[in-house]
Amino acid sequence: MKLLFLVTEDWYFVSHRLPLAVAAREAGFDVAVATRVSQHAGTIRQAGIGLIPFELSRRAGNPLREFLALIRLYRRERPDMVHHVALKPVLYGALAARLAGVPAQVNAVAGLGWLFTSRNRTARWLRPVIRWLLARLLSGPRCRVIVQNPDDAALLRGAGVPESRLRLVRGAGVDTAAFSPAAAPPEPICVVLAARMLWDKGVGEFVEAARRSRQAGVSARFALVGDPDPGNPASVPEATLRAWQKESVVEQWGQRDDMPAVFHAAHVVCLPSYREGLPKVLLEAAACGLPIVTTDTPGCREVVRDGDNGFLVPVRDAPALAVALRRLIENPELRAQMGHRSREIALAEFSSEQVIAETLAVYRELAQ
Repeated sequence: MKLLFLVTEDWYFVSHRLPLAVAAREAGFDVAVATRVSQHAGTIRQAGIGLIPFELSRRAGNPLREFLALIRLYRRERPDMVHHVALKPVLYGALAARLAGVPAQVNAVAGLGWLFTSRNRTARWLRPVIRWLLARLLSGPRCRVIVQNPDDAALLRGAGVPESRLRLVRGAGVDTAAFSPAAAPPEPICVVLAARMLWDKGVGEFVEAARRSRQAGVSARFALVGDPDPGNPASVPEATLRAWQKESVVEQWGQRDDMPAVFHAAHVVCLPSYREGLPKVLLEAAACGLPIVTTDTPGCREVVRDGDNGFLVPVRDAPALAVALRRLIENPELRAQMGHRSREIALAEFSSEQVIAETLAVYRELAQ
């Protein structure tokens, strides 16, 4: 069977879906990905995965032109099964696959993103429309919907997606051999936020918590790891990042490809996100045996159990974030205890082998 992934960016495919694609190829599927090609074409092709350059803007773009191009792609490639990843590919791809006669489709709702977290008037107006569309596009008998957390499953059920179409597969998984604990780095304590530089990742709250910590005399470094994402409406402007750097409230480490080394340089990982599917960065941090401070929100609370392997704080609450971080910064025994629990949780629940096996089971279900 020919399996075709639709993903907006090649870097995301390599980071979050390439091991799954390789496993599907080894299981007997003919696998290809349609995506915007930037720097990872060689990595994808070397893994034995077909690569089809395809532009699908993550901003408004030209919806009709993109949608018609997607129908033409499906009619030309004639896949037996398509796997759409993230909200826009799901919305466009589910309808395009139906119109192009694709026999089976898997729709991975990898979090509900800016549209479901923003207070922007446009986002608030679009939310009920998107819920209505999702219910009608994702209810076909040869369609399965992969969600990463129970909250997103409940939202889709409430919108009208039948329970029989939903499958819970928690995240992209983590390679627990590549991401493993190391000896604690020397002090001062280093707190890391690793993510795209988006407001809805809680970057603003992290910087404010760092500022409050410094004003309170807390001895720690705070580092941002990642770049802005101009294709996302919530991207933090470069000028704002430069201003924070000038203020010396946080360190800017930029985009890094050596994430195990980043985590080995950290004592605590923080992600004060507004909403997630199931953030890969928290899985990687947990596998590295680190305590985590994150928000009590869908996706994040799947990885962190408050008071066990880290702390959960309210969304958009920089003072509470600063308090939770200070508890870990000033208590090495608590950091060690929570870090140990993080590793245990990653091994027991979030290994890439487990996630891949669960996703291949969805493919086989549709292939029958």
